[in-house]
This record gives sequence, structure tokens and C-alpha cells, in this order.
Amino acid sequence: MATLERDSKIQNITAAPVYPASLKQNIVDDYFGTKVSDPYRWLEDDRSDQTRQWVRAQNEVTQSYFGQIPYRSKIQHLLQDLMDYEKVLTPFVEGDYTYFYRNEGLQNQYVLYRQKENATPEVFLDPNTFSEDGTTSLAGISFSKSGKLAAYQISEGGSDWRCVYVIDTDSGEIIEPPLENVKFSDLSWFEDEGFYYSSYDKPDGSELSAKTDWHKLYYHRLGTSQDNDELVFGRDENEKHRYVGGEVTNDSAFLLVYAQESTSGNKLYLKDLREQNSDLVPVLEHMNADAWLLDSRDDTLYLVTNLDTPNQKVVSFSAATPSPENWQTVIAETNQTLDAYSGGGYIFAHYMVDAVSKVIQYDFEGNRVRHIALPDAGTAEGFSGKRKQQTLYFSFANFRIPGRIYRLNPETGHISVFKVPASSFNSDDYISEQVFYTSKDGTRIPMTITRHRDQQREGKAPTILYGYGGFNVSLTPYFSATIAAWLAMGGVYAVANLRGGGEYGKDWHLAGTKLQKQNVFDDFIAAAEYLIAEKYTSSDHLAISGGSNGGLLVGACMTRRPDLFRVALPAVGVLDMLRYHKFTSGAGWAYDYGISEDSAEMFEYLHGYSPLHNVREGVEYPATLVTTGDHDDRVVPAHSFKFAAELQQKQQGENPALIRIETNAGHGAGTPTSKIIELYTDVYGFALFNMGIRELNPTT
Repeated sequence: MATLERDSKIQNITAAPVYPASLKQNIVDDYFGTKVSDPYRWLEDDRSDQTRQWVRAQNEVTQSYFGQIPYRSKIQHLLQDLMDYEKVLTPFVEGDYTYFYRNEGLQNQYVLYRQKENATPEVFLDPNTFSEDGTTSLAGISFSKSGKLAAYQISEGGSDWRCVYVIDTDSGEIIEPPLENVKFSDLSWFEDEGFYYSSYDKPDGSELSAKTDWHKLYYHRLGTSQDNDELVFGRDENEKHRYVGGEVTNDSAFLLVYAQESTSGNKLYLKDLREQNSDLVPVLEHMNADAWLLDSRDDTLYLVTNLDTPNQKVVSFSAATPSPENWQTVIAETNQTLDAYSGGGYIFAHYMVDAVSKVIQYDFEGNRVRHIALPDAGTAEGFSGKRKQQTLYFSFANFRIPGRIYRLNPETGHISVFKVPASSFNSDDYISEQVFYTSKDGTRIPMTITRHRDQQREGKAPTILYGYGGFNVSLTPYFSATIAAWLAMGGVYAVANLRGGGEYGKDWHLAGTKLQKQNVFDDFIAAAEYLIAEKYTSSDHLAISGGSNGGLLVGACMTRRPDLFRVALPAVGVLDMLRYHKFTSGAGWAYDYGISEDSAEMFEYLHGYSPLHNVREGVEYPATLVTTGDHDDRVVPAHSFKFAAELQQKQQGENPALIRIETNAGHGAGTPTSKIIELYTDVYGFALFNMGIRELNPTT
């Protein structure tokens, strides 16, 4: 177990940093008669020299501060050691091959391998060759029906804008010029002839921040120019939606088109691909529910949906009569949230029981076949495959057990081990316990706490409390070498399953949206109070962490209860709640947030918790490290820039208010291993240093 040495007083060795000057301009907006100042709006211009100079100056101050932390090299070496093991992701079958992603240990990007039965695996695609610094990543791949062709997406610098390359899988040769300016898109093949993809028109302004709200579905026929791609959906105002996607059934008989205005709820249309020039037929004509394809058999299609069933169910319908009144229930709703996969001719129902996986196998008539035995309490993923596939694969992990891969025979239910990682992290030395605590309004909230099994509850352990609480995202147990490093340094890692997530279905999600968003912050604050009351930690040793919507969570809680936390770590956060909808596809988040210009009530609510607008003069806020990427085109870095400038100007006392801006990096996906190690070296060093820890002797 790690040895930690603290100062008798929890304080910094040096005074607060001297921050770069941040120009203040007299910009004021009027919201329903309320004047709101926005002095740092110039930082929204990601292309200006003034913004670039500000970024450079801020990074210099931040790196100078990091330089006084005496054990940064120990943290870096620990992260390298714990990340340096072979990692394999869940295999999948295409054509004559089984494909899987593998990382030897410290490779910047996972490599895609393939193998035939009993043959030696061979490299199929190596993203580490895409760029010298590892910042160009493989962002998804889709195979044609025969498996002889594949289309893959690449992302440069973490951007959501992608290029698509088509290759011959036998030769590995690129067979035509790449498709450009593809964004928020899956690729779905029709036979071996072409594929459907989605994108926006390229914006006139900055690609990183310009608003994009008209998503379109195209069909690309191989051998033709992208300029001649068929526009399938999104032709006019009647088909204008922020998010559109297309999916072809496994037998190539039907195309399903999904249309959304926000991140929850979708319209659904059906097109018969067996008939030339067939119409798009409405299946679900409103966006009050979610519905997506599970599988199809001849003219019968199967959906997973939460229409009138908040915890979701599986339904079937005939393509001839697709409207909801004709849907037949295959797997009924229960009191546990359902997701479902198909493979090997069966349906695998994945239930969340207090955020922990339970998997039951069904046939397509809805008859229960068997319960799938999992090795521990944690998260199981996979079970997908072709209808006649005789071997399926799934992964299992939790906060202390690295991801393992298993084979499943869908006919017999026999499970065997495919890959167990050889991590140097000794899982047996640590425990994960799920607790339940009570939020402000009496709601019972689950939280998983992971720590060394010999650690005494004395109220002194460095603790990170992590949360998200939004967009129907469920925080289920998973393994991360970066979390393992925190544990090996004597830390406690707690994950709270807040309202706004999907752990208990649609109602749980809605309870943390719009005018109920405060529930999420109350849940997180109550989690911190529980950890302190139960002596896992104290306010002097507690850090809160979250990214994206979780960055909003951290920002809202640190400005509301600055006394409760020692350290705040908002990452790529949504921090300006009055203007978030004006950038990229941000308006699509309105289902969770609401929009400030829609009504006086909505403005007042958003203004009441918006982190940027709730930094007060003369308040001592926690030691804060804001992190973002200069190429983040999902949550534009201006959120973080403006919040950091505001915090630096108003912070009382000597707690640092720093911002770390990664260059040539986006929202997080595809971040190379080298940059992950650098980031967590800085984040963990900052957190421990501001908890008063001056010596660190980590163990695994």
C-alpha cells in the first residue's frame, strides 16, 4: 500500500500563480430584461491570434506550476508501468476472419488484427502509422456484407470531422479517393456496392466551433465521386434534423433511417431496398421515445424501444404494417433497464441491476434459454454476431479487474476464456463496494467505492469522486489503468450513479434534465457528504472529477459548495449554459439542458447554476485544474477558456486556478497513450499536491 507524507497544514508551498492578463470587454446580453455580462467572449474565436497567445501564456503558467510538484516522475512511471500490458478488445467476425483490436502495452493507438481459425493473427490496420505523434486515430470501421471490402474513418487531432477510406480487405489497398467532411456518422453497407453515411454541410466559419444543425444521410456508390452521392434524407425543411443516421438490415432488404433533434428520442423510417425508388415509410413519427434496430428475419424486424416502457423492451413488427399499434412484444419490460444484442440466432438481454450487468439469453420468440453466468459483479459487453455464428465473444471488467474476453457457444451456453490480460496491478489487494446514500430530496443513489483492502477509514485518504449525470449515460463498473494508478498511490476512487444517467431507465434520466437538473448536483454533493461522514475521506482530501457534461457537474458543484471540496477537476466541460447551443451541434443537447432564449423561466434556471455565471468575487474556490483540447469541436474549448479567466480574476486566497490546454487534441476519443500518461501525471500530481501530500511512494 502506498506511503503518503503530508504537510501539517494543507496548503501550497508557494503563493497563488501569477496568471496571464485576460482582456475584459464590455459585452452585455439582455435575457428577458436581465442584463448578463460576457467580458471574455473574444475567447470564443478559436482562430484569432489573441486567443492563441492567451492559450500559450496560460499553458506556460500551468506547466511552471507543475514543475514544483516533486513526485511527478513517480506518477508518470507508475502510469507507464500499469498501462504497459497487452490489452485486447472484444473480437468480431467478418467474412472468413475474426477481427480484434490489440494494444501491446504503450502503443499510442490500438491496432486492428485479424485471423482465420487456428492461424496466426496478422495486422490488418495499424493507426500508429497514420501520424508520427499518434494523434490521428482509427475512428470506426464497417465491413461489406461479404467481408471483402471495408470502409474506415480516421480522426485527426481528436476532431469529430472524419475522412472515410475504402479498402480491399484481401490486398489492404485503398480502392478510391477518401470521402471528406463526414461527421457523427456510422457507415452501413448495402451488399458490396456502397454504403450509407451522414454529415453536415461544411461550415463557412471555423470547423471547430461553427454551428451545425442540419444533418443529412447520403448513399455512396463505390467507384463514383462523393460529389455525386445520393442524398437520401435531409432534402428540405421537413427532413431537417440535427442528427440523422441510416442502418441496413443484415439481409440487405431494408434501410432504417433515424432522425433526431436532440440526444434522446428519434423518429424512425423504413425503406424497402428490394424495390427500386421505394418510399420512406414512417415507423415512429415523433421523438418522444427511442427505437433502434436489433435484428431482422425476412419481413419481420425487431426493435429495442422505450415507447410507453421507460425501462425498454424488445418488439417485432411486419414491414408491411410497421406503425406502433402493430408492434408485438418479444421481451417485456421489467423493473430493470434493458439493452439487447443479437448473435448466433439468439437475443441477449442485458439488464442493469443497480448499474451491474445481468445477461439472459432468449430465442426470437421471446422464450428464455438461459442465464449467462458472469465471473463477478461488473460490466459485460459484447454477445453480438452474425445469425449463423457458432462462437460469440463478450468482455467483462469492473473497477479492479482488467477487461477479460470470453467465448460463448450460443447453442450450449458453454463459456471459455479467450484472453486474460497480464496486468501488473494486483486486483486481489483492492475491494470495490457498492453503497447507497440519500440525496437531498430522499432519493436513494448508488455509488461504487474502490480502495485498498487494508486501508482504514480514518478520513484522510486522497479521494476522487467521479460523476456524469446526464444524456442517459450509465456509469457501470469498468477497468482503467489510470484509475488503478490512483488506487496504487493510496487513493480512493468513488463513482456515483446520479440522476440524469440511464442506470434506472428513462424516468431516472428525465429526473436530471432541464428544470430538474439541480437533482444531479444535489446527488453529487450528497455523495461527497457521504464519503466524509463515513470517514472515507475529508473535505481537505477530496477531489471531484468529470468530463464534458461531467465537467458541467464539477463546475456547478464547486461554485455552489466551494467549502466541500479541496480540488476540482472539470474536463472538457459545458460551462457556459447560456450560449452552449450556439456552437457546433450544441443545440442538440437541449433535451437535457433547455435553452436560455426559450423562456424567462428556462433562462433563470440555467443562469442559476451555469458555472461561468456563478463565480463570485471574494470566494475561495477549490484548487482547480481545468482541462481541455484546442481541437475540441464537440464542447468547444471557449467554455473552459472563459471559465478559467473568470475564476482567475475572482478567486480569493491562494488556491490555484489553472487551465491545461492540450494542443492537437479534441474531446477525448482517440487520444494517444503518450498524451493520456502526460495528462494524468499532471492531473494526479495537481490533486495530491493540493491535498498537502509532499512525498509519494506508490505500490501496485
